[in-house]
Parts: sequence; C-alpha cells; structure tokens
Amino acid sequence: MRRVRTNEQIWAKEVRLIDENGGQLGIMSRDQALEIARNKDLDLVEVSPDSHPVVCRIINYDKFRYQQEKKEKHQRKTSKKTELKEVRLGVRTGEHDLEFKRKKSIQFLNEGRKVKIELTMRGRERAHQDLARQVINEFLDKLKEEASVRVEQPVMGSPRGFSCIVSKF
Repeated sequence: MRRVRTNEQIWAKEVRLIDENGGQLGIMSRDQALEIARNKDLDLVEVSPDSHPVVCRIINYDKFRYQQEKKEKHQRKTSKKTELKEVRLGVRTGEHDLEFKRKKSIQFLNEGRKVKIELTMRGRERAHQDLARQVINEFLDKLKEEASVRVEQPVMGSPRGFSCIVSKF
C-alpha cells in the first residue's frame, strides 16, 4: 500500500476538503480542515496529493487503510498470471519428437499459456544457422496450421540458438 499522509503530515497550505459523507466543503487552509476533522473525532487523510489544491477527506484512517488493503488483496487475487511454458528443439530432433512437441505446444496454448519455442545449437551446429532457422520456422508453420497462433516475439538469434514466443489469438 502506498504511503498516505494524515493529519499533521499533510504539508499543503490549502486543501480541497471532502467530508465523511462525500460532500464537498470547499477549499480552505490545512489548519481549518484539521480543526473540522478533530471536532468530528476523525482523521484528515490526503486522498489526491498530485492535484492542485491537494484533495483531503475526513474519515477514520484505520477503516480507510483496512479498505485499501482489502481492495489490493482482491486485485492481487483476481489478476491473471500468464505462465510461460518452454518447448526445446534441436537441429537434429526427429520428426516424431517434433510432432509430439507440437501437440504439447498446442495443449499449452489451449490452456491459455504462452509458449517459448527455443532451438538450441551445440558445437558445430552453430555453423549451420540457416538450417536451424529453417527448423524453427517449419515448426512454427505446422503450429499455425493446427491452431490460431500469434507470434508475440519473432524468431530471434541468441548465443545458444534461436527462440520465439507464441500465444493463442
């Protein structure tokens, strides 16, 4: 939770004041607003520090903090986390293995996950980058025939080989 200034911590000279029921009390000095909040046995809380003048609200700070934490917890709980699955290929990977990895990739995509396709090259295979690029492009083409796939990160070279990230439309 971001730090919220309350009562004497508010440094603005003028504030726009909102009472506990949501009604606007107008623009006044911070000291006047503090006096009104103390008379009601509530706190003066800075709601919008970036506006001019600063917007403050008269509320119970503990209750406000509890509601903010509850709202943040709910947002964390409902946020969708996309999991990145990885499929590794090689230049010499057999046709049956490629078919199996293609089916597994389609399964991951149907589950709503992103798939990182990584082709690693070892030793002297690095001399034949055109062959490696051809293998990964053929794999992508077969994947696109089977499912509606969007390439999020195009095929890029890395020191160990090539990789790309795909997801479902």
